[in-house]
Parts: sequence; structure tokens; C-alpha cells
Amino acid sequence: MLALPEPYCTLIGAFAPLVSQRVWRYAPDLVLGAILAPGQHTVASVLRVMGLSRDTHFQNYHRVLNRAVWSSLEAAHLLLGLLVATFVPTGPLVFGLDDTIERRRGAKIKAKGIYRDPVRSSHSHFVKASGLRWLSLMLLAPIPWAQRVWALPFLTALTPSERYDQTQRYRHKKLTDWGRQMLLQVRRWQPTRALVVVADSSFAVITLLQRMQDLVRPITMITRFRLDAALYEPVPTRRPGQKGRPRLKGKRLPTLEQVAQDATTTWTSVTLQHWYGGVRRVVEIVSATAVWYHAGMRPLPIRWVLIRDPQGIFKPQALLCTGLTADPVQIVTWFVMRWQLEVTFHEGRAHLGMETQRQ
Repeated sequence: MLALPEPYCTLIGAFAPLVSQRVWRYAPDLVLGAILAPGQHTVASVLRVMGLSRDTHFQNYHRVLNRAVWSSLEAAHLLLGLLVATFVPTGPLVFGLDDTIERRRGAKIKAKGIYRDPVRSSHSHFVKASGLRWLSLMLLAPIPWAQRVWALPFLTALTPSERYDQTQRYRHKKLTDWGRQMLLQVRRWQPTRALVVVADSSFAVITLLQRMQDLVRPITMITRFRLDAALYEPVPTRRPGQKGRPRLKGKRLPTLEQVAQDATTTWTSVTLQHWYGGVRRVVEIVSATAVWYHAGMRPLPIRWVLIRDPQGIFKPQALLCTGLTADPVQIVTWFVMRWQLEVTFHEGRAHLGMETQRQ
């Protein structure tokens, strides 16, 4: 390996316990080459940029990835620890959870399926894409020298399609099931820190949100919310000696769509310093607590936030937060950070060769 300054050696050496000493002889060169290689991020391009293209035992570098035994889950654990210690040593840890489609075709591409293309589809136009669906969990960390928030991925899982699981006779797990497992794993890795997770409406599922609230140290979930969701008041206090089954919910509340259209709704104007695109934006919000209930499921206490644009550029939007005491402005600020996930996916495709054979 090249002679590097001590901080670089310490950083790369943190991953040495993942593999045997014999394999570690080749791993640092692959790491450095992947950082330095422009364009194609293949083992061959890594060896070329490191000056090892004529190494007589070049196949040993390929075997680090296709034969050597090492745990990617443990690598994610180490990576998260380094990211937290460097960028977010104190305060709550904010994570972004989202899926992306790796567009792949071919008979040898396993676990692929046909999904809705989130980039090319719209509310009125549906576009399907064939490929692999990955669910990624990223740390949303403020980077001082960049003066912005970066979405730093550390844990990614392949979520096979239902058709593939049926052909392989596997028990199919939904996207929310994979998300639940990933979040529980992060809670085990960070047992003492406050965790906040922002996600889109795909994860606005009562069973998932309830599971995160049932933890000894609950995980605060923030997702998009339906404007027509059924909301209720909390259960009224039960009278002494009252007969019958205990109630699960109180009086039905107006939907958020009705709240947005109600002329008597009191809106609060706030200025967000970092809106989408990093610009300042004035929006109007209204917030309250309620109980979200579906038949056959446990009622879920939530705080909802309704957002309205005074300029009328975008339609009213609603957010859900499982932290009842969270500040509404902070909820919106956390959720806006989720846009950095899309930036990371885009830059991964543009610079790292994602969705191609050159990654």
C-alpha cells in the first residue's frame, strides 16, 4: 500500500478487523483506487490508477470481492460509527430512508422485478421500470466546509420482488418490513442517542410506526401524510364503573383536507432557512395532535403538520410525526433534509456508475 499520512491510515485501518490479515494486504489498495479512479469503478480501473495493472497476481484483488469472506453488515456498523463521531458527535441523529430502482435487464440479473419508476412517473403518468430495488438508509449530517447537509449512505439492502420470492419459494418481505429491520439494527448500534427518521409516504404505515414507538428508546418517524386520513380525538377518560369494552378512539376529527380549506384555520407564517434547493422560503403551517386509527389496528397518537404556500406554487402538504412534543418548524426542517437522498442517488449514478456494469 502507498505511504499515507497517519490520519488516512487510521481511517482505513478501522475496517481491518472485517477480513483476515491475508486478505487485508489487498483491500487498502482497492479502497484508495476506488477513490482515485475516474469514470469506471471496476477492479481493473482501480489497479490501473494504482499502477498495479501489470501485477502478476492481479486476480487476488478480484478475489477480495468475489471470494473473500467478510460481513457487509459489520462494515456498515463501523462506517456509521465513524460518520457519527466525525459529523454528529452530539444531538439527535437524523436518518433518511428511501428506495431506488437500479434499472437492469438480462436473464442473469436475479431478484429483479417491475416497479413504478419514481423519476419518470407523475401523478397522471405511470411509467414502469425493470430492475433491482434497493432500500438505503443514510445519515443526514451537516458538513461544515460544504455549508449544507449531505446524505451519507451506510446501510443498503436489496429488496427482491414478490414474483422473485415466489419462484424461489421465499417468504416475501414488503418494503416496510425491510425498513423495520434496518431501523431496529441502527437502534442496536446507537442505543443511547435520539434517532429521527424521515421517509416518504410509502412508510406511513401504522404497523411500522407503532413498532418504532414500542421500543424502549422510541425512534421518531416523520413521513408524508394523506390529507384524507381518518383522525380522532384521544380516548376520553373512562368513568368509574362504566360498562362495556374500552374505547380505542375518541370523536372523529375533520380531515386535513377539510382543515386546509376551512376559512377559520389559523395559519402561522414561518421562514425556513434551508428549503429545497438551499434557498430561504416563507411558508404557512398549522399543527396539532390526534389519533390515527384503522380498523383492526392499534390507534397511533401522532402530531400532524399542514404546510401551505402563500404564493400558491405548490398544493397543501401534510406531514406525520410520531413525536408528540416535537416542534412543528423542526419537523418541517427535518423533512426538507430528505431531499438530499435524491441528490445522493443522482450523484451515485453520475459519478460512481450505478445502474451500469461499471460500478
